[in-house]
Amino acid sequence: MVCAIATFLVILISGSLVFYSACAWSTQHFFSQSARNPAKFDDTPVSIAIPVCGLDAGAWENWSSLCQQDYPHYEILFGAVDSQDAAIPVIKKLKEQFGDRVRLFTGLKPRGINHKDSTLTYLLEQAQHDLLIFADSDIRVPPDYIRTVTAPLADPEVGMVTCAFVGRNPQSLGAAIASFGRCFDFIPSLLIARILDGGLRCAVGATIATRRTVLSDCGGLHLNRIGSDYNLGKRAARSGYRVELSHYILESDTGKESVPQMFQRELRWARTIRFNRGPQYYTMAFCYGTVYCIPLLLLSGFAPWAIALALTTWTLRYLQAFIALSSTKAPKLLNWLWALPLRDILSLVIWIVGGYGRVAYWRGRRLKIEGDGIISEL
Repeated sequence: MVCAIATFLVILISGSLVFYSACAWSTQHFFSQSARNPAKFDDTPVSIAIPVCGLDAGAWENWSSLCQQDYPHYEILFGAVDSQDAAIPVIKKLKEQFGDRVRLFTGLKPRGINHKDSTLTYLLEQAQHDLLIFADSDIRVPPDYIRTVTAPLADPEVGMVTCAFVGRNPQSLGAAIASFGRCFDFIPSLLIARILDGGLRCAVGATIATRRTVLSDCGGLHLNRIGSDYNLGKRAARSGYRVELSHYILESDTGKESVPQMFQRELRWARTIRFNRGPQYYTMAFCYGTVYCIPLLLLSGFAPWAIALALTTWTLRYLQAFIALSSTKAPKLLNWLWALPLRDILSLVIWIVGGYGRVAYWRGRRLKIEGDGIISEL
């Protein structure tokens, strides 16, 4: 029995070595390539839609960065379900400083269970332009953000552009572990899926740039789905459009997020992936080799071959992590690398728990997931 378990662990660790190698290669390859430079939409007006729910860490700095873009014509539309939302005073202050560029809509009664997409439907009705950017409320951007994310849309075959994100300067253990997940695991996995699928077949909600016509061809926003941003990119690809992953990695400030807060959010993400990717979710068993080394060492009595395999696995994992933080320009994450084993253990726990169950917690709401990601309120 012990021998069988040890053999099974060796198989899982071997698969993880392949996974870590693929992560390292795909990350290095993607970020070493020069970004394409198609004709830019320099004169095409843009509408940026941002649904808000509560006041995120660094909100003023995040939203000010959007208001100071090196782009001739654009507007920023903020929307909130609650007319007393804590973010509203900050947005009103933005309006005072940046004038008509900022527009605010409140009291937007939900049209579906997904309040984020419900709010976006209201903002779309008010948006004055056909070139659109959907952005999360917790991102901080450089002055060339609009130019960067809209440039690929000059190619009519490109229907959507999306951006990954990391927190480059975490202020707490929870925020650091969250950044590790995005930098070392999510972005490399996204790049591997992009290769295996023959192109990106999802979108990341932090930023989605598109055109109204593409949104219409994809069937619009779905108001009762979890992971609707992910699903929107999948529908764009199925509609024959190319979904581009931008080389620009957004800065996402999670402040002093706690480990339990990180766990609940990533559990929701895990179940989102499971309901959108189906059985492929369970192939992620080969992503946690560093953790499997622990029981293997105990079962083998710290045999030399098990020690050698564990050292090889951990060396490759750290090498892959160094490549990821270098590629995403996140050197301050080096200060937190001592927490990488905790990150890997939590990732395995989240994957296991995410592999069953139909409940997700989202902004204080308890939701039930059914079918291929349809949600209902509990």
